[in-house]
Amino acid sequence: MALGSVLGIQHLPMIRPAMRARQLPGRSLKRAHVRRDTAAMTCAENTSIRHGETLPFGQLLRQWRSLRKRAQLDVALEAGVSQRHLSFLESSRAQPSRDMVLQLAEVLDVPLRERNLWLHAAGFAPMFQQRALQDDDMVAVREALTLTIKHHEPYPAMVVNRQWDMLMSNAPAERFVALLGQPDEVWQRVDESGGRNVMRMTFHPQGMQPRLKNWPQVAALLLNRLHRELAADPTHQALRQLLADVSHFPGVSAPWRSQHWLSSSPPPIFPMEYDLGEHTLKVFSMVSSFGTALDVTADELRVETFFPADEFSRNFFHMLSA
Repeated sequence: MALGSVLGIQHLPMIRPAMRARQLPGRSLKRAHVRRDTAAMTCAENTSIRHGETLPFGQLLRQWRSLRKRAQLDVALEAGVSQRHLSFLESSRAQPSRDMVLQLAEVLDVPLRERNLWLHAAGFAPMFQQRALQDDDMVAVREALTLTIKHHEPYPAMVVNRQWDMLMSNAPAERFVALLGQPDEVWQRVDESGGRNVMRMTFHPQGMQPRLKNWPQVAALLLNRLHRELAADPTHQALRQLLADVSHFPGVSAPWRSQHWLSSSPPPIFPMEYDLGEHTLKVFSMVSSFGTALDVTADELRVETFFPADEFSRNFFHMLSA
């Protein structure tokens, strides 16, 4: 049920960015913008880097364990160490080996970007590189992405990064965006940063929002997804800023912003109903990622593919590509 689509795509079912934008401006988040109803969000504010300063390894470990709601004994057993040793690591009474840092990060499902910070905090060099998508070493990654979105035609498909900036998209996705106007102008209206953020395209009152017949459902579920993603990666400031911004766009009801969404489960398929005048385009999307990524960029890439939910929508995309 992902969001995003190359401008139009993303905004069809959930609009997301494609594989080519990088980070959003790192504006500091005002307290009034984000509610701290959960331990996850509170932890997020204090973890990893604070004003460019890395916290001690023991503190990082303790905060991430708390975030994942895991008991010391539970983590110790899975990591193959004693609870006493884990306690000593958290209190900085013991120093971890490089292998132990990586083992604990794996047990707590810490993102690769954050694992580098753990290694640094423990006195080791970062292990996971963050290569640009256009880097020579990323040829296989680019080819896989290009092949995937190309083969999905005549339906929209796009590649987005962790904060839903669109990096790549296929022709159907671009054509769909053109339904809102000249693509470059549409993107400029909804995302002045130039990041082509799919979420901003979906939530912006000059983007997809006015065209979505089931907007309340779409907005609530997308906010739900953003809350979950931030809870899973609480130190990602661009993602945090994105959530704060879209939550305060016109047309977003205050109750939808509540983090009680964290305790609810979204439906198995997320349908978006796009108003075409006399007809309604119904689509849903599927999101996939690299299962064995060892590069920060590759680890944070997502491919969102859109599918028609009825016969009319199926024919519409075929005609759009004709």
